[in-house]
Amino acid sequence: MTSLNLLLWITLGIVIQLVIFLGIEYWHHWIRYRKLPSDKNEVVGIHSRSAENISAAVWNGFRTFRVDRKIIEDEAQSTCSFYLVPVDEKVLPVFQPGQFLTFSLDLPASNDSSEQLMRCYSLSDAPFADHYRVSIKRVPAPPGSHVSAGRSSNYFHDHVSVGSLLQVRAPAGHFCIDNSDDPVVLICGGIGITPMLSMLNETLIKQPEREIWLFYGVRNSSETIMQSHLNTLESAHSNFHFWICASRPLPEEVLGIDHKHEGRVDIKLLRALLPLKAYHYYICGPAPMLESIVPALEEWGVADVRIHYEAFGPSSIKRTTSVVKDNIQRQQTDKEIVVTFAQSEKKLQWKPSDVNLLEFAESNGITINSGCRAGGCGTCQTKILSGEVSYRHPPDYDPDEGTCLLCVSTPKTSVALEL
Repeated sequence: MTSLNLLLWITLGIVIQLVIFLGIEYWHHWIRYRKLPSDKNEVVGIHSRSAENISAAVWNGFRTFRVDRKIIEDEAQSTCSFYLVPVDEKVLPVFQPGQFLTFSLDLPASNDSSEQLMRCYSLSDAPFADHYRVSIKRVPAPPGSHVSAGRSSNYFHDHVSVGSLLQVRAPAGHFCIDNSDDPVVLICGGIGITPMLSMLNETLIKQPEREIWLFYGVRNSSETIMQSHLNTLESAHSNFHFWICASRPLPEEVLGIDHKHEGRVDIKLLRALLPLKAYHYYICGPAPMLESIVPALEEWGVADVRIHYEAFGPSSIKRTTSVVKDNIQRQQTDKEIVVTFAQSEKKLQWKPSDVNLLEFAESNGITINSGCRAGGCGTCQTKILSGEVSYRHPPDYDPDEGTCLLCVSTPKTSVALEL
């Protein structure tokens, strides 16, 4: 055997050992990535922010706030931030980033009267002791449609100004970022950026070393809000990665300057960019975004307890893991659950894959007035004529006796509702 052959054999042996070593390391990494958390505290981490951080008591009912500032946030002038200060000047309780405020609005009606409307808007900044901020996008009437424009959003834009007084319920909601050190991915579409701003700002203040990615889906640059603020944060924090994804960029927009990706936020982009780590994923946006990304994350192998989402408007996300399993376990003692909608004269079979009674009703053509869709505002409160319901988590709004909140409840037995 020549010296050259010997050298080649030695080199080949080293390469084989290196490949085996890297393969074993990748396999171990993948197992750690797929492994479900064994610590119960990790599973409920998004609800576990300690009460010792609360510097003021959460108030009951509604509290009067004054609009201190009103700022346009985008080129299209369709999104406006409202800075709210309490009239009583008392310190505000710390909220969990991702939560929302519930507003009781007196909208002008016919005959010089007013109509009360309840609506919820996400807090869009980190907690401060003296003010809250919400950022609201005007919702116009869809072109060529009989659907009317968003009443509450247009009311805020057209009638609420600096000095206006608003009736506000305390922060509520369960779509909240966890306070662990795990890396996090924020995915949003359009005005779904608002709770992400709260999560991002708070995380970079309290956990500046935490790895965080933000994927922001818009049609073009006219829709982006607070882009200069986000660019500044990315420049200041090497662990923060900010991606604007433009599905319909304008001709003058430049890839790499106005946005980093042409197209929608999808699982292909996430798999191409994200290192193989056990991220927590937070998704907020329109239903089509969630219906695409949530199941795709599950198929990719992301643990169910690491996928957290909030949809705008009616949405029914097909889950393959815990939601379905929980519903199946609830129905083991009563496999033939029937939901009766008395006024609508409908009797419908409930399936384990159904998420909650509100989405179940909407998917069967029953229109229900709703607000937060998270158990915080009480708008979808409905009288129970017979049967029982259960909640996946205790609602923030305390429903009246003999009623339930459809958005966060499922039937425990066959149930009849007043609707």
